Amino acid sequence: MSLFPSRRDFMHVGFMGGLGLTLTDFLKMKSNADIKNYETKEGTAKSVIFIYLPGGMAHQESFDPKPFAPIEYRGPMKHIATKLPGVFFNENMKETAKIADKITVCRSMTHGEAAHERGTHNMFTGYRPSPALSFPSMGSVISHEFGPRTAIPPYVAIPNQPNEFAGTGYLSSSFAPFSVGSDPASANFTVRDLTLPGGVDDNRFTRRRSILDAVNDHFVSKEKADSLNAVDTFYKRAYGMVSSKEAREAFDINKEDAKLRDAYGRNQAGARMLLARRLVEGGARFITMTYGGWDMHNNIEQSMDGQMPSFDKAFATLISDLDQRGLLDTTMVCVASEFGRTPKINATAGRDHWPKVFSVVLAGGGFKRGSIYGSSNATASEPEVDALNVQDWATTIYHNLGIIADKELMAPGDRPIEIVDGGKVRQELLA
Repeated sequence: MSLFPSRRDFMHVGFMGGLGLTLTDFLKMKSNADIKNYETKEGTAKSVIFIYLPGGMAHQESFDPKPFAPIEYRGPMKHIATKLPGVFFNENMKETAKIADKITVCRSMTHGEAAHERGTHNMFTGYRPSPALSFPSMGSVISHEFGPRTAIPPYVAIPNQPNEFAGTGYLSSSFAPFSVGSDPASANFTVRDLTLPGGVDDNRFTRRRSILDAVNDHFVSKEKADSLNAVDTFYKRAYGMVSSKEAREAFDINKEDAKLRDAYGRNQAGARMLLARRLVEGGARFITMTYGGWDMHNNIEQSMDGQMPSFDKAFATLISDLDQRGLLDTTMVCVASEFGRTPKINATAGRDHWPKVFSVVLAGGGFKRGSIYGSSNATASEPEVDALNVQDWATTIYHNLGIIADKELMAPGDRPIEIVDGGKVRQELLA
């Protein structure tokens, strides 16, 4: 629908003028009709844990091995059976194989971006990169649509915002992720700005807040700007966290039973996933966490042996832990990388960038349990059945959260931009 009236529109306006409708009123109606301002309501999923494996994890050495392909495609590693009949994972995924009946593996993910930055942009925003506009990440969109549930920020990054595409894009900077600031696996782990500085008791803390509120009110009344509003929002959330016992405890993984910490693994993968589960319980809506480096151009077997076992143990424990606590049905867990790896092993015993087909995992939050969606062909070089593009993947994730993905948000210049452009819900993925 064009914002500019046709000759017939002008004739209609002239007719309606007798009923009190002016040209200005008409143009406003036309503009408002073009904006898809759907109401957002919570869906099946209340929270998301987005586990991002930066660098491009090889689908062949993880969720989609090809045991019957020629050796140059199959690679040097073995495969193991899972809980699903006829489904195999990489040999390092012994624990994930045991919980395969609780997750959906999509083996037909595809896009056309072979550069790390562009592939990462796809998977964090649901959009191909554009020089004309900076798109918001999924976490920022969810923060914008729902806001905080508790004193914990709605969007949290463990340990830090992983890349520039995990930010707010054209949305206000008040929807940026709260970065934990240090690795929860470290012995002296503390969350940045979550404790009062030495010598500041609760009374002094309250007085400082009152003074700061007065200063903020003065500046906001003088100048309206996103940066001022964002700072005000951050201060309020920071004060809420510092003054909330529940928020402070949610970030404290030392509160966990030692046996459960051991089950997750006392390493980066284990500590980060355990903290993510605690933040879900505390009320966070979207937690993004990164683990490892998966850009394995050389000696992929040794690289996988070094990183996959810790991921495998932590991920399987996370899924089981959420399920046992009754949280899996309302907590979406996504595992993704920016692309896969080349079908053939290269001259240095590794694999190179390959976006034509790769694997992602979806669990909980309204997705099927024990499902393999789509497939790659015999050499893992392209989708064979049910190719899954980024737009449909993102639209389906938003759907389970209760967000209509073609809702339009306002970009600079009052431009309405759809949250996802052209995606559709893949009903086959849903429980």
